[in-house]
Amino acid sequence: MTQVTMTVNGRTASGEVEGRTLLSSFLRDHLSLTGTHVGCDTAQCGACMVHVNGEAVKSCNMLAMEANGAEVATIEGQAAPDGTLNTIQQAFQDHHGLQCGFCTPGMVMSAAALLKDNPKPTEAEVREHLEGNICRCTGYHNIVKAIMAASGQDVGAIAAE
Repeated sequence: MTQVTMTVNGRTASGEVEGRTLLSSFLRDHLSLTGTHVGCDTAQCGACMVHVNGEAVKSCNMLAMEANGAEVATIEGQAAPDGTLNTIQQAFQDHHGLQCGFCTPGMVMSAAALLKDNPKPTEAEVREHLEGNICRCTGYHNIVKAIMAASGQDVGAIAAE
């Protein structure tokens, strides 16, 4: 067992983990942050996306030990302390960018990383950025609209595909 300590959503979090414990398991099982979903365990679906030291990572593909000392942000840390949704979360709600909700935390975290690096992405850039996130419900159209809206752009011209 190895002791790990990291800052998760602004709070210090510690725990003992086996060397093979994934960051997703540490977040879900040790810290009860179950918004980080695990859909595939093979880094294919993106439902487990979190930010580690400001970079988007698939937490099912990273060991908890690798995040020792890191700043980790999860979906639970995106809303304001009073529960008010952030801009991206609100855009997902306003533009129906979710259905079953399983992929939504990973999509929101992926969108946040994109908008941090590219505040006004084109529709093509949004679609390309989401290639690592799988949604089985929405067909991506409304997710793309939500991300474009969150960037402050007019989404009226986005054609359904």
